[in-house]
Amino acid sequence: MVLPHKRLTFACIAYSLFISMSLIAQTPDFSKALFEKHDVFKETALKHRRFKHKDLVPLIQKLPFEKQVVGQSFEGRDLYQIKLGNGPVKVLLWSQMHGDEPTATMALADIFLFFQGKNDGFEALRESILANTTLYFVPMLNPDGAERYQRRTATEIDMNRDALRFQTPEGALLKKLQDELKPEFSFNLHDKNTRYSAGRSNKQATVSFLATAYDFERSWNPTRTKAMQVICGMIDALQPFIPGHLGRWSDEHEPRAFGDNVSKWGSSLILIESGGYKDDTEKQFIRKLNFVAILTGLQAIAEKSYTHYTLSTYEALPNNERYLYDLLIRNAAFDYKGKIVIKDIGIDILEKNTKNATSFSIRSVIEEMGDLSTFWGIKEIDAAGLRVRPLADFPELIKTYKLSKQDIQNKDLNLNEKANFVLAKGNDVKYVILNGQIK
Repeated sequence: MVLPHKRLTFACIAYSLFISMSLIAQTPDFSKALFEKHDVFKETALKHRRFKHKDLVPLIQKLPFEKQVVGQSFEGRDLYQIKLGNGPVKVLLWSQMHGDEPTATMALADIFLFFQGKNDGFEALRESILANTTLYFVPMLNPDGAERYQRRTATEIDMNRDALRFQTPEGALLKKLQDELKPEFSFNLHDKNTRYSAGRSNKQATVSFLATAYDFERSWNPTRTKAMQVICGMIDALQPFIPGHLGRWSDEHEPRAFGDNVSKWGSSLILIESGGYKDDTEKQFIRKLNFVAILTGLQAIAEKSYTHYTLSTYEALPNNERYLYDLLIRNAAFDYKGKIVIKDIGIDILEKNTKNATSFSIRSVIEEMGDLSTFWGIKEIDAAGLRVRPLADFPELIKTYKLSKQDIQNKDLNLNEKANFVLAKGNDVKYVILNGQIK
């Protein structure tokens, strides 16, 4: 990879430093106040992740901003664009191009309420953003996918791999908006697997960023560099709230992806990926982080305060890695015909849609067993001195937890099966694991 600073000329760096020094002093940091006051602007109609297009549309229709239907999904659901501001810098923001990635859509609903606020100490921030930028929002770009709470569109196409063929009407609309608006900046807002870690660590990558690459060489030009600089401002904004939980998404070039192509088309593309945070199943805390990050990013764009950042802040961000299990049990003893073998057990929890994808059930799976000393668990048990025993060995537990034959049919633990077992010392039960949950 050719590092970006190798490609930036001394003159460009000097100019950026000159501009930035004149702006730093006059740019107030609103991030802490936004974090503390988020509940004031939180759209209470969206309390859970699995809301539908029909839940979002009434919220859009009552907004006192310029709004219009700019297209329709494959199944005929209206796609809305909301416009705010009248400044010279155009910014396009879209969310939920994957139907099961709704965190940023909730945050955008909160941002719409923020821009309706008055006399709350944020007047200068609103005025700065709206006077210097024109914002175009497209929330829930994939409503058909949201209806099913699935990644893909109604035609089973991953829209984020449709930036060459444009076989989805939703993807074709996004290309049309890019062509017509020619935004200087774009925000591509996603969710990701909650088991990504921030580098080689035990911390979930709660929010991850990327200035997308426009070629296989992962080259840097002024367009991509500006995206990186804005991201640095958002990193600084979030770091106090989730230290160690920020990550950087892989910049491997994907020629079919919208982010990579938007960067190629000349817009500084800022990718935000919302991951996981312990006990934040409905992602309400991460929603707050998105609210803060997006608004501070827009402020940096409006006031050009991003120009003082260099690559060092961006490159210091750890890459997203897969070093986490939902539950990791360490040092568990297995009895193989009288021979004791010590193994770790890595368990993941998967969601399965229920009630027309308005709710979900969980299914555990034993992903790995053996030496997992280089991995971590979002939750962990040190089972040193404890032996893995089948539920069938403890009839009283079967009665207590009302277990079915299916729950207790396997005496031995096997990969890719449900995690139902006991950790015991002799006949003294220390932990009961049912469907990957600690009882």
